[in-house]
Amino acid sequence: MTIDEGYIKYISHWTPGPASHIVASRDLDNWRRPLYEAGLIGQYEDLGIGYGNISVRRGSGNLFLISGTQTGHLRDTDEQHYCLVTDCDIRNNIVRCNGPIQASSEAMTHGAIYALGDAIGAVVHVHSAELWQRYIHKLPTTDPDVAYGTPDMAGELDRLYRLSGLKETGVAVLAGHDEGLISFGTTLEQAVTRILRIAGQ
Repeated sequence: MTIDEGYIKYISHWTPGPASHIVASRDLDNWRRPLYEAGLIGQYEDLGIGYGNISVRRGSGNLFLISGTQTGHLRDTDEQHYCLVTDCDIRNNIVRCNGPIQASSEAMTHGAIYALGDAIGAVVHVHSAELWQRYIHKLPTTDPDVAYGTPDMAGELDRLYRLSGLKETGVAVLAGHDEGLISFGTTLEQAVTRILRIAGQ
């Protein structure tokens, strides 16, 4: 397996600052915990690299609150572990964010999913070798040549959303990102439940 996780591939304009959206951070922690307990968010201990992240839309635009980079190893999180993404410039591969921690390396892909439609309210990215192998090409699956966390992934997710049933399933397998799956929903509950359901939780 090739680990393609934890490395920021976009240009990050991070403004360090105090935590915001405290209540939303608590909701994220609440829904993140069952994913952590199921091993879908965590850390590769031999490599010291965390995996998995979760976000929720804030307001009517494309602002979203996302778990910070390299927080996968944490069982419990609080507002210090989340970052507000204020802009995802997909064309120029730039993410602007602010908060006590830098946004997850997957922030660009989360932003691309929010851009698919205003009804999308939450996004979850997890790792599971078992689920990845079970559902690749059975659920909407990205092109294996498209790397996760890159601008090209935005176009690939748009294609799946319009043409391959992703709008209906809300879950995609990332063929070019070993073990990676992503889900979304109108709410955090729906986004998380979609993943837990296919995991048999």
